[in-house]
Formats: sequence, structure tokens, C-alpha cells
Amino acid sequence: MTVPSVTLNDGNQIPQLGYGVFRVPPADTERAVSEALEVGYRHIDTAAIYGNEEGVGAAIAASGIARDELFITTKLWNDRQAGDEPNAALAESLDKLRLDRVDLYLVHWPAPAHDNYVHAWEKLVELRGQGLARSIGVSNHLVPHLERIVAATGVVPAVNQIELHPAYQQRDITDWAAAHDVRIESWGPLGQGKYDLFAAEPVVAAAAAHGKTPAQAVLRWHLQKGFIVFPKSVRRERLEENLDVFDFDLTTDEIAAIDAMDAGDGSGRVSSHPDEVN
Repeated sequence: MTVPSVTLNDGNQIPQLGYGVFRVPPADTERAVSEALEVGYRHIDTAAIYGNEEGVGAAIAASGIARDELFITTKLWNDRQAGDEPNAALAESLDKLRLDRVDLYLVHWPAPAHDNYVHAWEKLVELRGQGLARSIGVSNHLVPHLERIVAATGVVPAVNQIELHPAYQQRDITDWAAAHDVRIESWGPLGQGKYDLFAAEPVVAAAAAHGKTPAQAVLRWHLQKGFIVFPKSVRRERLEENLDVFDFDLTTDEIAAIDAMDAGDGSGRVSSHPDEVN
């Protein structure tokens, strides 16, 4: 399976569908990532706070896959944003991942109560310049956070990784991203099981029309919206199912019906508000 890639604003290519290891237990990570790589995934998304970078690194090392065929993302945690901590944090992540660089390094949350996210972004710009991260971006940043880091540095993130699924589409952020050539990465693309997307009529109808599962219909919606997506599973059959989404297209009407699932009042959010995560 060849996953299509999209071009970031720095010219680098990123596979549009990857494997996320959020909440994959450290003891299970090497096996899960190894199976994902065997199935055909080449984009792996982890983070320092997940506590499983070592397992990701072990799976990469054992895979025999050429480094330039892989796209590896990790993230800077909130308590490492000040001073030279971003440099030390990335060095630690690279050691755990057994890599000399990552393909994408993200500021995980703005953590505005500490007010270090602009400094952290400045440090990521330096780390990219040193070749330790090919691309840099942010996660969970709202429009005011984005505007502030760009005003301070003149550097626009390559991506913003945000909670995004049909019940919570964050259109103010996606509109800003489109206007500034920032790619959106959807985390929790299937609602993390906290919102019953798979019973929603637009999803059920789209899945039935194409002989696919509701999960596949939702993932296809993300892909056709241009989002980068990395569903998480520790079951091989689900890994295969999530990758089997490139042989059909949702119709314009099906996409519009799924678009309409967002009430627009924030009620579909399943995570904490970025201004409250510090």
C-alpha cells in the first residue's frame, strides 16, 4: 500500500495517513509499531509525554526499512519549553528513538499560563536550522497562539496538529491554516470513542454506499478535506482496515452531510481546552 503524500510549506513531503501511538502502552509499542510498519505504514507519530519513544525506536531499528522511507514525528512537552530545555528535550527524544533527526518536531501545547510557547517556537526554528528536525510545527495551538508565534519569528508552522473529527471541526483554525499554507493534522480523528460518530446517519449512509466501515468513511472524510490523519489501534486487523481507505471517494453530498455534524458550539470536543492545559 502506497499512502499519498502532501507537500508542507517548507517543501518537505509527509504521508497523509500514519500511525499514532498516543495511549499505546510502552510495553506494547514495539510490537504495535512493528506490525504497523509490516502492514505498510511509514508515518509514525509519537511524543515525549507518551512515554513510548523507546518502543518506537526499537521497532524502527528492527524493521530494516531505510530511514528516508520513514516519517517520524515527536513533540516537546509543556515543562520543557523554557531556556535551553527544548534542545535537551529533543536530544533525549532522538536518543530514545535511535535517530539523528526527526522529520517533524512539534510544540505539544501552548501552555499559556507559563507563557513560554513563543520562546519554544524560536528554539524549534534553531533546531531545524541545525538539521535535528526537518520540519517544525505546533499542536493544539489556537489562532491567537499561531498569530503570536508568527509575529515574533516570521516563521509559519508547517503543521498544526489539533483535535479534529466530524463532531468537532475547529473551522476557525482550519480557515487560518488554509490562509497561511499550514497543514492540519487531525488527532482523535475517530472521536476517541467518546462521541458515537459511527452511529451518526451521515457516516452510516456513506459507509454503506461504498461498502466500507463507518471508521473508514470518517477517515476518508479527513483525507478528502486535505487533513493528515493517524488513527491509533493495537490490533493488526484494525491497522489494516484503517489503511484500506484509498480505493473510494465520498461524494460531494456525503462530505457535506458529514460536515454538518458539527454543531458549531464546541460541544463535540473530547479533550481539554488548549488555554487550560499547562
